[in-house]
Amino acid sequence: MEGMHIVPDVPVPLAPAVPPTPPIPLSALLAREDLALRRIAGPAGPDTAIHWAHTSEMADPYPYLLGGELLLTAGVHVTPADATGAYFDTYVSRVAAAGGAAIGFGLAPVHDTVPPALVAACEAHGLPLLEVPPQTTFSGVARAVWQLMAQARLAELRRVTEAQQRLAAAASRPHPVPSVLRQLAQRLSGWGVLYGPDGTAIASAGRAPHETARQALAHLTDVVRPAPTTMASPGTTVRTPPPCPTTPPGAAVRTPPPSATTPQGTTGRTASPTPTTPPGTTGRTHPPSATTPPGTTVRAPSPSPTTPPGTTVRAPSPSPATPPGTTVRAPSPSPATPPGTTGRTPPPSPPAPVGRPIAAAVPVAARPVPVAARPVPVAARPVPSSATDTVAGSHLAAYALGAGQGFVLGVASPHREPGDHTIASVAAVLLSLLTGEHRSGTGAARSSALVRVLLGAPPEEVAPLLGTGRWVVVHARPDTQAADAVAASALGAALGSALVDLTDGVVRVLLPAEREPGPQPGWALGVSTAVGPGDWTTADAQAARALARARATRTALVGHGTRPGLADLLPRDEADAHAQALLAPLGATPALTETLRTWLSLHGSWDRTAVALSVHRNTVRQRIARCAALLGTDLDDPDVRMELWFALRRA
Repeated sequence: MEGMHIVPDVPVPLAPAVPPTPPIPLSALLAREDLALRRIAGPAGPDTAIHWAHTSEMADPYPYLLGGELLLTAGVHVTPADATGAYFDTYVSRVAAAGGAAIGFGLAPVHDTVPPALVAACEAHGLPLLEVPPQTTFSGVARAVWQLMAQARLAELRRVTEAQQRLAAAASRPHPVPSVLRQLAQRLSGWGVLYGPDGTAIASAGRAPHETARQALAHLTDVVRPAPTTMASPGTTVRTPPPCPTTPPGAAVRTPPPSATTPQGTTGRTASPTPTTPPGTTGRTHPPSATTPPGTTVRAPSPSPTTPPGTTVRAPSPSPATPPGTTVRAPSPSPATPPGTTGRTPPPSPPAPVGRPIAAAVPVAARPVPVAARPVPVAARPVPSSATDTVAGSHLAAYALGAGQGFVLGVASPHREPGDHTIASVAAVLLSLLTGEHRSGTGAARSSALVRVLLGAPPEEVAPLLGTGRWVVVHARPDTQAADAVAASALGAALGSALVDLTDGVVRVLLPAEREPGPQPGWALGVSTAVGPGDWTTADAQAARALARARATRTALVGHGTRPGLADLLPRDEADAHAQALLAPLGATPALTETLRTWLSLHGSWDRTAVALSVHRNTVRQRIARCAALLGTDLDDPDVRMELWFALRRA
C-alpha cells in the first residue's frame, strides 16, 4: 500500500502546504487564446496543477513561495554577468525545491527572448517554462488564473450540491442503504460498500476494484473502526509486558507470541485454567521434534471454560532455534472455537526493536494472523474518523459512521476529484442516521406526536408525548448568511431541543420552559413567554415579534415582555373588544397592522423598522401615512401612540 493518510478527529494546527484554493491544470491556462502563452520547456503532461499566480523579481524567491505557484518574472534580477547556466540552474532548482508549479517569463522590456540557459535549466529540473508575450500583462495572467479557479470552485459546488440532493432523495426510498450506496458509486464513478461491526460487507454498489484493492479497503476499515473495550472472556487473565520508555501515555501494549529468538528462560504465558473445563476436552502436548534442544519444555494450556467438548488444544513443535530451557505454550482456544478445532500457536514473529512498543514492532499489514490467534485488546484505542490510501491504481477511503456501532463506509474510485471527500462525507452522515438507533424512546415519541398532529389531534393532546410543563418558542435568524438545515439542527442542539423547524430562513425551536435560552454567537433570537400547549400559536407570534425587534436593534436576544401593566387591570373581554374596534380600519391589510406595530415598538424609527420588516424605508413611510389616514389620528401624539400600542398588544 502506498500513501496512506489518516484524518484525526482533533484538528492539527499545521500550515497548509498550498493555498486552500481549487487547483487548475496548466493546460487550461495555455488554452486561453487571449493570453497567448507558449510552453517552451518542461514536461507537457496533464498532471501540472496551478494553485496560485505570483510575481517576483527576487534572485531567490524560495522564502516567498508556498508551493503550487505559477511564478511570473520579467528577468529584472538577471544581469548580463549573471546570465549563465550556473545562475539559472541555481534559480530553477530553488523554485522547484519550493514546490513551484511552473515559471512564466515575460518578454520586454528587459529581455527580448527567453534566455537559452533558463530553457536548459527548466528542462533539466522538469519544471514547465512558459513564454509570456509582450502584449500579455502579468496581472492579466493572474486574473485568468483566478477566473479558472472560480469556475472550478463553482463546478465543484454544483457537483456537491447535486450529489447531496440525490443522496438525500435516495435515503428516503424504500431500501435506503442500497440506494445511497448506488447513488454514491454513481457520483464518484467507483465502488461503495458498507461494512458491519465484524468487518463483513453488508451491502455494496458500483464497479468493484481489483481484489488487492478490495482487501486493502477491508483492512483500511480497521483503522477507523472503534476497538472494543475488552474482548477477553470472563475469568481470563490477560498479561502484558510493562510499557517501554517510549510508549505514549494511553497506548495499548500487546503481548506477541514467543519469537524464534526468545532469550533463554523466557516464558510465553496464557490464561490460568478454571475448574469449569467441560468434560471430554483434551489438552495434549505435541511430541518434541528431533531438533528440540535439551531441557526445552513444550506445554499446552488447560482449555478455556467455554471450550466445546471434544476440542483438542495442541502446541506445535518448538523451532530448532529455540534455546534450551525455553517454555513454549499455545494459547487457549477462543470461546467461539467449534468442536474439533485445533488451536495452534502462530508462526514465531521477529523480535521487537529496542526502545519501541512491542505492538508497533511489526506493521499490521505485514503480519496477517488467524482470527483465533489475534492479540486480545484490553482497552479502547483512539481512532480517526476517516482514512485514505492508494492501492493498485484505486483511491481508497474509509469513513467511520457516527452511530458508534462499528459500521464503516468504504469507497474505492479510479481517480480522485475535488469534492469527492465532501460527497462521501454526506453519504456517511446519511448512513449513520440509517444504521443508528433511530427508534429510541425519544425518537418514537416525536414520531408519534407528528403523526397525531397530521391526523388532526390538538396540541394539548400531543404535548405530553414531547414533555410535560410549559414551553417557549424561539425564532432565530443568522446575522450573515441564510440559515440551512445543518445550521438549524446545530442551533437546536445548542438550545437543547430536537424540535426544530426551518421556514423562509427563520429557525423556530420549541423548547421546554426550564431550559432558558441564551444568546448564540452569530444569531439573532426572539423568545416568547412560557405558555401551555394551548397557547403555542400565541407564543409563536410573540417570538416572531421579538425576533424582528432583535434584528432591528442588533441585539443578540430579545424576549417578549412579561411584566404586568395597566392593561391587565381591565377585563379581558372589554379590552379585546376595544382593540378590535380601534384597529378595524386596518383589518383588511395585515401588512399595515404589522408595520404600525413594529414602528411603534421601535419608537418611530424609519430605518430600524425598515430593517426589521426587510423593506425600504420609503415603504415604511408610505404605510405609516396610510395608517394615519385610515385611523384618522395624529400618530405624532404620544397619547394616540399609547392607545394604539395597547390595542396592538391585545390584537
